[in-house]
Amino acid sequence: MDIAHCYLKGHLDMVFSEETAGIFDIKWSPAGGHASPFLAQADADGYLRIKILGGCCNGVEGANLKEITNGKISNSMCLYLDWNPSATSITVGLSDGSVSIVSLLESKLEIQDEWKAHDFELWTTSFDIHQPNLVYTGSDDCKFSCWDLRDKPPNVVFQSSKVHKMGVCCIEKSPHDPNTLLTGSYDEYLRVWDLRSMSKPLNKTSINLGGGVWRVKHHPFIPGLVLAACMHNGFAIVAIKGNNAEVSETYKKHDSLAYGADWQKREANHIGGNTKPLVATCSFYDKLVRVWRPGNDIVL
Repeated sequence: MDIAHCYLKGHLDMVFSEETAGIFDIKWSPAGGHASPFLAQADADGYLRIKILGGCCNGVEGANLKEITNGKISNSMCLYLDWNPSATSITVGLSDGSVSIVSLLESKLEIQDEWKAHDFELWTTSFDIHQPNLVYTGSDDCKFSCWDLRDKPPNVVFQSSKVHKMGVCCIEKSPHDPNTLLTGSYDEYLRVWDLRSMSKPLNKTSINLGGGVWRVKHHPFIPGLVLAACMHNGFAIVAIKGNNAEVSETYKKHDSLAYGADWQKREANHIGGNTKPLVATCSFYDKLVRVWRPGNDIVL
């Protein structure tokens, strides 16, 4: 695992590195959940690890990650994770098709629920940020499901098995609209779902991005703007408005599988008159990270 600091001058400096097991997913806890942000790590050895960022009081040069707790979640691989909004629970997708709900209280991990949600690898799982009692899952079995954690064991709210033609890779609930959710699939489609009827969600629009849609990220401040990692077809910024979705920009400066992407979480700075947000993208085989700004004006 590596930590780098991005300078506005246009380069990355390594500030911390350590040897770890293979990491399938890694995420910071939501803002406000803890005094200092936690970093959750889903590992190929079946462990969930929680770390805290330290050593930054005198600048980034002394930055480090300290592990505060870990837990063996499964004998299968941990493929994906997501925090609930209060940063007290984590949902973990497993390679045997199961999902685990793990609590984090007083720096201790405890499995609260675990059930067989799918037949094959569970590539993605996420809490509903507007209704945290709901958890979504997507799998290599082409199914997209929603579960209610208030039921014991969790009960399926809906399961879509006929829309995705290949495995479901990612699920992202809109932070701006409680009724909108996105899914990405190996079938190369980004799909927009209307959840006003929870028992029967409506796939209101789809757009082919020319590569398996492995990750999607909503813009933190601009509703309807989405960043997508499209595996063999680079990265795309997609504008979604009503029932329409169109690609506003593509980025193809990676020579390997486009696997990771995210927006700068704070408001774009105004240094040098630049108001466009930073984007970070990474690719698989060449282990490359790029930080860039969209070339097009972002207006919806």
